[in-house]
Amino acid sequence: MLKILLSSAQYEGVWGDKALVAYEADGAVIHFSGDYPLRRIQQAARQLQSQGITAASLEGEGWSYERQWAFYCGFATPKANVELRWASIDEDELELLNARRRSADWVRKVVNATPEDMYPEKLADEAVSFLSAIAGDALSHEIVMGDALAEQGWIGTHSVGRASSRPPVMLTVDFNPTGDADAPVSACLVGKGITFDSGGYSIKPSASMVTMKCDMGGAATVTAALGYAIEQGLRQRVKLILCCAENLIAGNAYKLGDVLTYKNGQTVEIVNTDAEGRLVLADGLIAASETKAPLIIDAATLTGAAMMAVGTDYNALFGLDKELVFKAQQLSDLVNEPAWPLPLETWHQSYCPSYYADTANSRVQKGGGMGGASNAAAFLSRFVDTDNCGWVHFDLAACFRDSADARWAAGATGVGVANIAAMLL
Repeated sequence: MLKILLSSAQYEGVWGDKALVAYEADGAVIHFSGDYPLRRIQQAARQLQSQGITAASLEGEGWSYERQWAFYCGFATPKANVELRWASIDEDELELLNARRRSADWVRKVVNATPEDMYPEKLADEAVSFLSAIAGDALSHEIVMGDALAEQGWIGTHSVGRASSRPPVMLTVDFNPTGDADAPVSACLVGKGITFDSGGYSIKPSASMVTMKCDMGGAATVTAALGYAIEQGLRQRVKLILCCAENLIAGNAYKLGDVLTYKNGQTVEIVNTDAEGRLVLADGLIAASETKAPLIIDAATLTGAAMMAVGTDYNALFGLDKELVFKAQQLSDLVNEPAWPLPLETWHQSYCPSYYADTANSRVQKGGGMGGASNAAAFLSRFVDTDNCGWVHFDLAACFRDSADARWAAGATGVGVANIAAMLL
């Protein structure tokens, strides 16, 4: 294992003045002086990994919890199983680092998997296996699949997924550590689980479709967040709902001009089959509202508009309860997973009008037109009982990288997991 030390001093020497990483006889030293030290440490880890280092031992002084985690974020890669020895000697801190890594590694595994391997039923099975290993007998689950979804009124998930030979799935996980079957549900998580998104008849260009295995990043994020919260001592009852489907093209695919009638009575005209994530999430949010949970959190790789607004270093936050959204942002700062609120008011619901239904699922313009992320969040708000619960929507602009950059390998990042876990706790 390569020994990695930290130094706050600016480097001057044979590796180049102001070098980020300097090699010594027995290891390497990261010189993190300057603004944003966590970003610099992550960049250094990425630099080391790109040079072929796959085993590292963090040693010496200065390795705070946050700095160790920043190193892990840059060191992880989809091409190799990296070995990392933490610098911490405090048992509680080690336990927390290992729990966070288990959740992040699981997110990377399922999000980076090929769409051939990670289909709707497999994603549901993986989520149950991951959480069962953590929660044991405190966990139970139910799966509704294929045409049974339509029979039970889950019209969005069924419509989006029915063109695939691999049926759509709605998974409900009940984590109830109280042992009381009548215990109230304290929070409900909802995740978008589109395991591959062709765009349907509003088909994506090839360049946009090649990374669409990541479109189940929301489902992966909320699942990992629940697991991470349980490992940190969560003792309240929480339900998790994953709405999983492949959005493909076939003779039985849903079409532009179709009108879907949801269980809560809302009718939706389809004007873009590539605005499918909100259609499956609507089912999950109706089911979440039925639990009477006072807190509902959903997460999805929902809109390109959110990425245009906040870039890929932040997740976008939405909610009608401004204090709750602010709390979510405060917690994002606490766990070093940047998130930023974007506008949402009830009048945004009128920005996707339809002549034939209560609303359209988007606007006809490319990308949903101006304010597309807010309009998508407003669509979701139609399916949440916001009069009786707090609701936060995470548009996960930062959860995946199409290509490697100075701080991240290509693929899933896990950004958002700790933020949502902190909200549960």
